[in-house]
Amino acid sequence: MSGTTTTTTTLWRPTGPEELALVEASGWRGWPPRLPEQPIFYPVLNEDYAIRIARDWNVPASGVGYVTRFEVESDFLTRYPVRQAGGETILELWVPAEELDEFNAHIVGTIDVVREFR
Repeated sequence: MSGTTTTTTTLWRPTGPEELALVEASGWRGWPPRLPEQPIFYPVLNEDYAIRIARDWNVPASGVGYVTRFEVESDFLTRYPVRQAGGETILELWVPAEELDEFNAHIVGTIDVVREFR
């Protein structure tokens, strides 16, 4: 039996209802294009950080915050250095908006909602 196994990295993204509706419209397979004032797409490397943003930022901004989880091919992610946005566990990737279609092409499986805050 032959075949290749793709190694993936789990990423999380806190999101509000508008962005989540666009993810759902994609069949849960990709992130929507960034708005002009959003030059960077920021997936995060741990669930706790995503929870804090969804609960503490998205809920006050839009009444609801979601935490999503998805897998991306690990080899592809090596082009994006891990950025520390604050404390030791506040880690994120910075994906330029113009690379988001390519980033989406390397998502393995679907984008899943794992938490909801209101």
